[in-house]
Amino acid sequence: MSLSDLRREYALAGLKESDLHPSPFKQFEKWFQQALVAGLSEPNAMTLATATPDGKPSARIVLLKGFDEWGFVFFTNYESRKGRELTENPHAALVFYWIELERQVCINGPVSRVQAEESESYFHSRPVGSQLGAWASRQSQVVSGRAVLEDRLEQLTQEFRNKPIPLPPYWGGFRIAPSALEFWQGRPNRLHDRLRYTLQTGNQWLIERLSP
Repeated sequence: MSLSDLRREYALAGLKESDLHPSPFKQFEKWFQQALVAGLSEPNAMTLATATPDGKPSARIVLLKGFDEWGFVFFTNYESRKGRELTENPHAALVFYWIELERQVCINGPVSRVQAEESESYFHSRPVGSQLGAWASRQSQVVSGRAVLEDRLEQLTQEFRNKPIPLPPYWGGFRIAPSALEFWQGRPNRLHDRLRYTLQTGNQWLIERLSP
């Protein structure tokens, strides 16, 4: 089979303007809960797209760790490629793709670091191995081999044995405050439903249907 023959027909559901909650955050919560109920694997996995100040893009999968009316939060090494790009060009895009439900959610907006207390709280909620891994890895930097990482992890394991592990100074959260959110529902004949929320003055949201 050639790549041109790979296709899927979407027919599970539709999305009407009358279906939407006036708040995009409430609408996202509804869809996210439905993804949880459907038993999707890692429904909080999302593509994060960033760019350098001169517009060179990069993208990767990260995990959503919180959301509310203030935005969508994930955590990372601030010295990683995405961390540097978000510091130098604090705008990003997110995409959730829930293929089993034939749905996407696309989010765009400015980015800021979360408060240190929020990063500290989440860091210490992680498994000990993940906390040690944050110290062991200089994310996105070249390393001569896996043995370097494993040796570093073993050193840290001994160093912090029976001790609290502090938050690394280069590690923490980012919050994307949406200026636009699009809810996409697959439909037959590629006439998909695309409904977009755009932030207006006074924290009001304009809802518009986009042509597929």
